[in-house]
Amino acid sequence: METIDEFGASDVVWRFPYSVALLGMWQFYQGYCLLVSRRHATELNDLPADERRAYLDEMCLLAQAIQTCYRPHKLNYELLGNQVPHLHWHLFPRYLDDPDRQTAVWVAIEHALREDGVWRRRMETGREERSATAANLRRALQELGAPQA
Repeated sequence: METIDEFGASDVVWRFPYSVALLGMWQFYQGYCLLVSRRHATELNDLPADERRAYLDEMCLLAQAIQTCYRPHKLNYELLGNQVPHLHWHLFPRYLDDPDRQTAVWVAIEHALREDGVWRRRMETGREERSATAANLRRALQELGAPQA
């Protein structure tokens, strides 16, 4: 995962009070986002209870925006931190036309990271321009009344 500072302003989907939603680089999973906690913590239970609940509520709002915009078959939620020990959720929309839909996304991403060519471009490219994806998600979050920082 990149740090928040490594994402351009156009990649910031929403600035919630307790987190920042970022458009992820793997847009083969159209609408893929990361939700990064504003407070540094390595484990979810390290957050104060009220902040943890608010962070999870923000995640649910982001998930609703992804579902509203892109109608995935399923959303995969991943809270890992093995490589970057800072709380961040990965929200991966999964679609029925994904030939690898029964496989964890990390298998395809690992393959893309090792390749320089076609596979990596396939994984980074969505069905629409990144700017349109971010704009659609922002619009959905606004319509959902998502709080902003």
